[in-house]
Amino acid sequence: MTRTALLTALASAALLAACEPLPVTEPPAADQCGAEGYQGLVGQPRSVLAQMTFPIGTRTIGPDDAVTADFRPDRLNIEYGRNDRIEKVSCY
Repeated sequence: MTRTALLTALASAALLAACEPLPVTEPPAADQCGAEGYQGLVGQPRSVLAQMTFPIGTRTIGPDDAVTADFRPDRLNIEYGRNDRIEKVSCY
């Protein structure tokens, strides 16, 4: 009977340990780089970028440009297509 009681106690402890809540983590902010303020550029010709100033680290990315794959939510990225028009402004 002692063995049965010990196994029951161990099984109960294992089940209770599995019920521990996960730590709460903050979701990343959706617009850490300020891309929302530049959405008006989408559809504009790439030449408008020459007249503007952007945060340090901003990348202008063309269709055949190689870029690093590191994720930085505070970095503004402006992508343009083969037609030389801005297609996307985002943080990554």
